[in-house]
This record gives sequence, structure tokens and C-alpha cells, in this order.
Amino acid sequence: MKFTKMQGIGNDYVYVNCFEEKVEDASGLAVAVSDRHFGIGSDGLILIKPSDVADCQMDMYNLDGTRGAMCGNGVRCVGKYAYDHHIVDRPQISVETASGIKYLDMKVKDGKVTAVTVDMGKPVQTSDLFEEIEVGGKKYHFIGVSMGNPHAVLFENEFDAPIEKLDLEKMGPGFEHHDKFPDRTNTEFIRVIDRKHIKMRVWERGSGETMACGTGACATAVAAILAGYADDTVEVELLGGCLTITWDREKDTVYMTGPAVEVFNGEYTQ
Repeated sequence: MKFTKMQGIGNDYVYVNCFEEKVEDASGLAVAVSDRHFGIGSDGLILIKPSDVADCQMDMYNLDGTRGAMCGNGVRCVGKYAYDHHIVDRPQISVETASGIKYLDMKVKDGKVTAVTVDMGKPVQTSDLFEEIEVGGKKYHFIGVSMGNPHAVLFENEFDAPIEKLDLEKMGPGFEHHDKFPDRTNTEFIRVIDRKHIKMRVWERGSGETMACGTGACATAVAAILAGYADDTVEVELLGGCLTITWDREKDTVYMTGPAVEVFNGEYTQ
């Protein structure tokens, strides 16, 4: 099976072109290829498939084999792959995902995509502002936001240490599997530096801490705006790099802009 390793600010996936390849057990394959010691190494597996309603389809799986609904960094890479590998012949395309059709506008230089702006759709507030939650015997407050997948955003003043010092391996599962979230949740731990700049770490459901999460960056920006801490366009700094997030209030649509990088190609023996 031929594959391509790609990453968006460090959020890395194994991509398979299912216009040409056939994958029988996607969940099992995701677990195998994601292993960073015995596999290729990634945050999961993304299959690029034909679609009846868009230019192509993104079918994504987390590193534990569970199916994901949406990945902002992943969909940017799908757009780059589709253009660079001639699945599409124009820089404005549509991608079918489990959370709806996403529309991409790609920046091209020397025939290759370097950056992608994604229409991430309408954000949905899923909790009260600063709703209380108890994890590990401690009480915290979060803002719930859905970007087609669930997010719980927590601000740094909820903790006794800076977000860089938090032990997410210990804390993350308690939020992910909390009874408040029957489908589990992604959890963002953030610091608002100023109205145009936010720093963030993320615990992704099914994958653990990752270098970046596009939908998480969108949810973080929306939560900070709802709380009155940020402007409608903000730079979100993640471990792997930065994304620019804009919430167009008039259209009630979130736009995400960031890079997409092809790392290497290879062949995997199943």
C-alpha cells in the first residue's frame, strides 16, 4: 500500500489515496501505522476517497483506531494532496467530512500548495459560559464548543501552574472520559496572551496530546471571544506552530488558515 506522510504544524497523519488504493480494515490499519516504534508514526490515518457530493472525501481515524469526525490540520493536508497530486485542478475545492462539507481556498506557489484557508462552518456553544466540572477531585470551569466535534476549553487561571507545566498525560483522560461528555471530548488548555494572541495545548480524544489541533484552535478562539477576552481574528499558538482563526460573526462562520506540508512518501506492507 502506497502512503504519504503529511503534517499541519506538527499534527501528522498517514494519508492513503483511495482513488488508487484499497483499504479493508481502516481501524486496524490506523493502529498499526500510527505506532511510532513499530509503524510509520502518526496521530492517525486519513483516507482520501472519491465523493458523490464534493471533490473528495476525508475519512479519518485516530491512532487508537476510533473514527474521527473532523480534523482541521488534516483537511488542509487533504486539500494540498488533492491539488499537488492532481486529484483536482483548481485551488478552491470542497471536501466531504463526517461533520459536513468543508470548503478550502489554497495558496499555490510554484505549482504546490503552501497554505490553506478552511471554512470550518458554524461554531456551536455546547455549555454555559464557565460551566463547572469536577476532575480528579478538583473543580474546574470550561466553555464547551463544537466545531463538528466536541471541545472543552479551559483557561489558565483554572490551574495552579502555567499550561506548559501541566501533566496532560495525567489530566487529559479525566476530561476526555468524563460523564459530561458521552462521546468523549477534546480538551484545550489555554492562555490568553492578549486580544490577538492565544497559547494552547490540546488533549485529543483517541490520540492524547498532539502538537496541534485545528478544530481545537477554532474552538479556543470562539471560547475566548465568547468570554470577551479576544478579538474576532486571533493567532492561536500551538506546540507545532501557529494558526490564524477568524470568527465572521455576520456569517457565523469560522475560518482557519495555516500551512500543510508533505513529509515523505513510502510503501507499507500490510
